[in-house]
Amino acid sequence: MAIVLDLDGTFLSSGKTVSKRNLDAVLKCVAIGMRVIVATARPPRSVRALLPDEILGVCSFVYYNGALIQDIRSGFEKHISIDRFTIASILDYCSAHLPNCGISLEVRDQWFANPGPIDENIFYTRLFQPQVRSNDELKSLDATKLLITYFDSPEKLRRSFGEHVHFVVTDRGTLIQIMNCTVSKASGVELLLHHFGIPTSQVVVFGDDYNDLELFAMPVHKVAMFNAIEELKELADQITDSNDNDGVAKVLERIS
Repeated sequence: MAIVLDLDGTFLSSGKTVSKRNLDAVLKCVAIGMRVIVATARPPRSVRALLPDEILGVCSFVYYNGALIQDIRSGFEKHISIDRFTIASILDYCSAHLPNCGISLEVRDQWFANPGPIDENIFYTRLFQPQVRSNDELKSLDATKLLITYFDSPEKLRRSFGEHVHFVVTDRGTLIQIMNCTVSKASGVELLLHHFGIPTSQVVVFGDDYNDLELFAMPVHKVAMFNAIEELKELADQITDSNDNDGVAKVLERIS
């Protein structure tokens, strides 16, 4: 059996901490032989900063909404970048049509940004700072993910590039996340399930935001947080308590 956990708004509290009850519930699942997969938009460095060592040592990870998949214990890893032509086209579009937006690129576990604004609430700059590069320098990178903030509306950008990339708007409409068109949290989780030989009928998924919609389209048991977006709740098999009230633990304690 496998448990798939989103982090922000799900396993993490609003204060970006892991409660003792959630931690104990996950470790109990691991102790009885369940696989635990963390599926997040975050990069590895951010996950390492937020999760306790006990969790880091026993979980598999889908980072960047599926663009980097790792199971350290078995040595499994897959990285899927965005092609440079697409990155260059998006950067040129933003320069012409969104001159005040903030642009940054993740390259495996490195963070690069142009000289534009950085949203401190999204990027937690108290922990990490980007390497500042010009747009021309950013175009030369094999980007794992492209991030855009400070935009009026995502729809024109989505119409221009949505067929060529995986385009997700999260954080209550304040962050555009762009990945290779073949990746999603679901594709990353499916790779790990195949690697472990676990059928989807034996998987429980937890989520709260738009980038969890692909997970909730899988034939799994779907648990939406009380604080989840309505679109996710409509797809859920079960709605648990909020991320600030140990909603994950309240489900896991009944199945472990």
